[in-house]
Amino acid sequence: MKRDIEIQLEMWKKSVRRKPLILQGARQVGKTYSILEFGKKFYANVAYFDFEENENLNSLFTGDINPERIISTLSLSSGMKIERGKTLIFFDEIQESSRALNSLKYFAEKASDYHVATAGSLLGIQLSRPGSFPVGKVNFLTLYPLSFYEFLDAIEETNLRMFLEDKKDFSPIPDIIHNKLIDYLKIYYIIGGMPESLKTYIQTRESTSCRIVQQEILKAYLLDFSRHVDGTDIPKVSAIWNSLPAQLAKENKKFIFKLVREGARARMYEDALSWLELSGLIYCVREAAAARIPLRSYASSKAFKIYMLDVGLLGALSGLRPHIILEGNKLFTEFFGSFTENYTAQELIPALKTGLFYWTSEGKAEVDFLLEGKKDIVPLEVKA
Repeated sequence: MKRDIEIQLEMWKKSVRRKPLILQGARQVGKTYSILEFGKKFYANVAYFDFEENENLNSLFTGDINPERIISTLSLSSGMKIERGKTLIFFDEIQESSRALNSLKYFAEKASDYHVATAGSLLGIQLSRPGSFPVGKVNFLTLYPLSFYEFLDAIEETNLRMFLEDKKDFSPIPDIIHNKLIDYLKIYYIIGGMPESLKTYIQTRESTSCRIVQQEILKAYLLDFSRHVDGTDIPKVSAIWNSLPAQLAKENKKFIFKLVREGARARMYEDALSWLELSGLIYCVREAAAARIPLRSYASSKAFKIYMLDVGLLGALSGLRPHIILEGNKLFTEFFGSFTENYTAQELIPALKTGLFYWTSEGKAEVDFLLEGKKDIVPLEVKA
């Protein structure tokens, strides 16, 4: 399926300041697929190396990490001729090899005519061994779950996407188009933007199989917790993760630690919370003490809301039956507002370079989101 990241990847290929690329993102958002598809389309061939699948690859980077030696060794081990500018060299799960990560520095300095792209988990790259990260020698891109626009492309409704993108005023959308878009938005709320879930929907056109896929993804994330988190923090990370539906079900969406566990305090859970945010599994939207530019300077470290990376996964974690979203239910009204807020955050965060914030007035009023423009701040209220 087509991803919007392809446009940014093509710009990277043509850029005069091109350096080895690190494509970041949460697990299972489609990083490997996106780079492989890009490579097939824009290069003569792709030399693919997966450091998680093949642990022996790390041995190729021991000792001298001169790019020419590495290229020669990789060519011999793969049986593929690697050509300057014609072959895309793709190091997947690069966070598994500190030496391979460090080698990107030398590709940037001594072999910039080789095109090197890498992919890895957000957390693994950020927590790489001190001294191994090639500071200033790489370009970064981040991949997120598919947006609603990408969803429309995937289900062959590109004309609807173009209609929305071309709309520049606030005149009403004709009912026949509006109702169609609302129906598709409800489907998107169910299947979300995880590529495997969307692929399953396209193949089956039913939601039950999508929920099974989403439950498998959630289980995979739980396994990641046990693999990457310190033993004492695993229960804390899991407790925060499992509390997300309850956090969002409140009228006031501010994150409350006592909903994680009775008697919980911020200092007990701040490391676990940071782990989830760094891994890309949650988005923290912080309260701004004042609606002034730059908003980040007025952001609170103690008051924040948390949203999941994907609205479909939120539905699966909540145990919500898909037909409730499609058909509506008066008992579902309040949580439907939470879904809409999560969807909004999920769409806005990839588009914003300055972060996302909200504002409250001494607990009496709240603006759901504040968006920082070039010259002003835009308040955004979300209604289901």
